[in-house]
Amino acid sequence: MTDIFTRLKQDHDLHREMLDRVADTSGDSEERRTAFEKLRIDVSAHANAEEQSLYAEMLARPDLQDKGRHSVAEHKEVEDYFEELVDMEFSSTGWLTRFKTLKDRLEHHMEEEEEEIFAAAKKDLSDERAEELTQIFNDRKPTEKQEVA
Repeated sequence: MTDIFTRLKQDHDLHREMLDRVADTSGDSEERRTAFEKLRIDVSAHANAEEQSLYAEMLARPDLQDKGRHSVAEHKEVEDYFEELVDMEFSSTGWLTRFKTLKDRLEHHMEEEEEEIFAAAKKDLSDERAEELTQIFNDRKPTEKQEVA
């Protein structure tokens, strides 16, 4: 079975591709709306499932709480950008500018998780627990996708 860190990285790689796909669209096109909505749903479901698996575990461990809180706060920040973008005119230059800010923040967040957060958590979690957290994540994500959509 895959450990939680590998599983989350798989989603991050997909999210990077999805971010690029949206960034390559223009105007209020069906392509932009569809690509953006797929990204919004998957990133939000990922964040929610991640909070219920890895971050729930980290927040329960005093030495990992600060890193866990930091990442959960960044999830909220990303969610706020998505909500703002949904309410904006997709054809406006402001939309693309705001999307690029979201893209930068989300890429920063994923990089920080992969390089710092996961490394810290790996030191504390047994391989068995990391696999259990993958199961929790995989069980939660489809439900979260339905709820976000």
